[in-house]
Amino acid sequence: MTAALAVRPQEETRVAIAGLGAIGVGLCKALHDGIAGFRLTAVSARDLDAARERLAYLGPSVAFVPIAELEGLADIVIECAPAALLPEIVGPFVKAGKTAFVLSCAALLGNSELVDLAEAHGGRIIVPSGAILGLDAVNAAAQGKIESVRMVTRKPVTGLKGAPFLVEQNITIDEITEPLRIFKGTARQAAVGFPANLNVAVALSLAGIGPDRTELEIWADPSLKRNVHNIQVKADSAEFEMTIENIPSDNPKTGRITALSVISALKKMKAPLRIGG
Repeated sequence: MTAALAVRPQEETRVAIAGLGAIGVGLCKALHDGIAGFRLTAVSARDLDAARERLAYLGPSVAFVPIAELEGLADIVIECAPAALLPEIVGPFVKAGKTAFVLSCAALLGNSELVDLAEAHGGRIIVPSGAILGLDAVNAAAQGKIESVRMVTRKPVTGLKGAPFLVEQNITIDEITEPLRIFKGTARQAAVGFPANLNVAVALSLAGIGPDRTELEIWADPSLKRNVHNIQVKADSAEFEMTIENIPSDNPKTGRITALSVISALKKMKAPLRIGG
């Protein structure tokens, strides 16, 4: 008789989540429900007491701690926090040779030292696809020569209110009755003027020809209920155009698909069959 082979259990990777907005809360639930090979071990939020009460279902196995204590409790951190906290969250993990998932990728443009730190210590920074599509195709085209990348974003008014660019330019969109173009420029400029809205544009630029050559238009559209992104790419290998309509989460600035893109990226890390990048 042939002896049955022992099944080797999959080693669990410890995950920390920094930030409990719509994305962070959704990821906590997904990890609690179960993602094979991963275990939620730590959470950080601005108000830890409120976070413990809100997420009491996670139980005693999950620590609610300040950001500075996350690295010692996890192998991966998922950053879902305000962009200003990016170095504080990502730095300790990549310095320890660990992995950081970055959703506030626009903040990477002003914190390039984090990439250098990751390279020096064997860490990794992963930018999930978030609310955008086609990053695999753009990155593939970038292995050849890309002539141009243009993105047009159209958002409901509520998803753009309070953006620094609008405040600085004294642009009021509350009472508009038809679509209004409120920005035209580069992905780098958009990252400064719309830090909570245009991480998608920076992700696109990092996958392709960079933030200074990626062209962007932003429209406020009172008729929309979804965030719409259209991308046009011209390269020596292909020309393609893509459009995505994202259903907003509880936070109108964020699409529901963003949290799902993180879950997909986590699963790819351990999948025996991996499709795409």
